Amino acid sequence: MNNSVLKRFDEPDSVRTFEKGKFEIVSAGGITIGRATYEPGWRWTKHVKPLSGTDLCEVEHVGLVISGRAKVLMKDGTETDLTPGDFFFVAPGHDSWVVGDEPYVSLHFKGVEQYAK
Repeated sequence: MNNSVLKRFDEPDSVRTFEKGKFEIVSAGGITIGRATYEPGWRWTKHVKPLSGTDLCEVEHVGLVISGRAKVLMKDGTETDLTPGDFFFVAPGHDSWVVGDEPYVSLHFKGVEQYAK
């Protein structure tokens, strides 16, 4: 049995791609982490909604923003800005989009298995 495992997002276990974005997944030691990379102009309701079959993202997310900026709009109208260094929780029932002209990158620790399917 191997006592250590090293994984890198350079060679993810799987990748889910969609217009203006991708979600890379790595697993080790019983934990799965995703890395979301979204290009400027990306929006969940435009680019991922067709894959999910729901009006809003119904996945619960816990993550960390690495770079870029995004906005989250909850179904109740609450808006949240996500900026580099933010550790975030986003409940099911939201839309999100990239803000500005820089790609948005975040790590996801919860909701990985269900996202963009």
